[in-house]
Amino acid sequence: MTESSDHGRTAFLPHPLTGQPFASPVPPGTGWPEDPGSAATPVARTARDVARLAASDDLAELDARVSVCSACPRLVAWREDVAVRKRASFADQPYWGRPIAGWGSATPAILVVGLAPAANGGNRTGRVFTGDSSGDWLFASLHRAGLARQATSVHAGDGQALVGARMVAAVRCAPPENKPTPEERDTCAPWIEQEIRLVAPSVRVVVTLGAFGWASALRSLRAAGYAVPRPLPKFGHAAEVALSSAAGDLTLLGCYHPSQHNTFTGRLTPQMLDAVFLRARELADLPAVGR
Repeated sequence: MTESSDHGRTAFLPHPLTGQPFASPVPPGTGWPEDPGSAATPVARTARDVARLAASDDLAELDARVSVCSACPRLVAWREDVAVRKRASFADQPYWGRPIAGWGSATPAILVVGLAPAANGGNRTGRVFTGDSSGDWLFASLHRAGLARQATSVHAGDGQALVGARMVAAVRCAPPENKPTPEERDTCAPWIEQEIRLVAPSVRVVVTLGAFGWASALRSLRAAGYAVPRPLPKFGHAAEVALSSAAGDLTLLGCYHPSQHNTFTGRLTPQMLDAVFLRARELADLPAVGR
């Protein structure tokens, strides 16, 4: 079977790793690698629903609920339209086309916070920071820092795994022009706030990618009970801020986003990215790489 040329309908295309055919977007619970959701997972359709369904004390269930959220009409329309129309270079692949849940260790020492999935990256592959050039840079550096099993992350189900770390996007759906609205950001916020509450007992470092990740992390950490100073600390590459809560202390660590703009211009180099993650290991009191 092949993908229909009618953008209102979709048939099936084979997953690039498993060969199993999927529709685009992928219905929950149909066998996509690493899919946390199922046909029975409750769906948030409003901001009020998000606030209610995010109040889960089970991280796996939270991930499942994130993965089927439909609370922001503009983002739902965009992610699904991209999934059906596809970039030409991926026209033979099914697209995930759903929100991207947090991914990695359930008890991370290091939490990596970014902005949102890319339309033809995470929105295609079903894994955060996977399938685009920013993710290529990020995973290569995480691997060199001993925080990822493999140097590449190409698709859910490729055998990649994080070591003592977890990744999350502040906004879980791919937004048009990579720009979520303030309303979309606020609607999505309960997901990351609850995720931080659940992993807080083990987290010692939060690495933020870019100024948006920094600002989102500060808002979420405050909502999760961390004492965040006012005025808010300013973002900077390698900037560090110590924060405390009843769950323990952590360090917020800034990092330029590995966007093509930053990497092509040399604003961010592999050495600079590696230095951030090696510093995160040090602050998290993880063994030095190679030991």
